Amino acid sequence: MIDSMDDLQPLCNSDDLLDAGRAVPFDVVYSGQTCRAFAVRFQGVAHAYLNRCTHVAMELDWQPNRVFDATGRWLLCASHGAAYLPDTGQCAGGPCRGGLVKIQLVDKGGVLYWQSAYNLKPLQF
Repeated sequence: MIDSMDDLQPLCNSDDLLDAGRAVPFDVVYSGQTCRAFAVRFQGVAHAYLNRCTHVAMELDWQPNRVFDATGRWLLCASHGAAYLPDTGQCAGGPCRGGLVKIQLVDKGGVLYWQSAYNLKPLQF
């Protein structure tokens, strides 16, 4: 549920996310720490997560903005092989503990927005 438009942060055009394609990165403040996050599309639906493996707090990318495995079925940590379900972020195999931190997305008029929360804020400049 959206509390207000102030809770929504513009991310990208919805068409920028291709199914199992490159991630769109963005920065957030999560529980007081600046973190990288990413948005991807899987089976036609956009999803966003903190870019932080639950095994070791490292970014998943095996190349810049590449978080899907070669099959396009899993989000895969390049460092240790932890695999996550793209639609939920839950651990699907390998050395992961729990799931990725999900960030809510909203599509309004062809633009994707991410939703801030009590522990998830935009960077302040």
